[in-house]
Amino acid sequence: MEIQPTDALIVLDVQKDFCPGGALAIEEGDEVVPVINRVKRHFTHVVFTRDWHPENHCSFSTNPDFQDGSWPPHCVQNTAGAEFHFDLIVPHDAWIVSKGTELDSDAYSGFQESSLAEDLEKKGINRVFVCGLATDVCVKSTALDARKLGFDVVVIEDACRGVDVPIGSAAKAIEEMKAAGVQVCQSGDIA
Repeated sequence: MEIQPTDALIVLDVQKDFCPGGALAIEEGDEVVPVINRVKRHFTHVVFTRDWHPENHCSFSTNPDFQDGSWPPHCVQNTAGAEFHFDLIVPHDAWIVSKGTELDSDAYSGFQESSLAEDLEKKGINRVFVCGLATDVCVKSTALDARKLGFDVVVIEDACRGVDVPIGSAAKAIEEMKAAGVQVCQSGDIA
């Protein structure tokens, strides 16, 4: 797949709390970092999203079910856990979209409660490549929203990892995205 100036890469939530040792650690979550660092060199436009929750966010639970509305406290604004993974190359002038910033609402998609769609359109973007954490939550929500908004969407599968609770939910998310018209590729397919 040849990357064009009308393409953008959306890197979802590669934050310390989602990587091994973090508050909501995704198994092998840190393994996406070198893949993303390699792939993003092909793109002129790169967007980094981050969970940026207030304390006592509505999704936080003391006995989490690891599903919508029931997560352990994670990615609290201005904490070490909310920082991007230390090996992820994020330029000092990076395009960053913060999500989940409201106390009483959650935002899994980078398009929720943000101007991301309008900003991409202003830059003439018509195809987005999506990667990061987690396949079955924020990657899926962002990819599906992008399709609904009329973008061509490609998920870079080996640059994603899933929460995978219950087991199989990450694979199911890939199938749901494909059924919605999302293409799936591997990082080695990108040139």
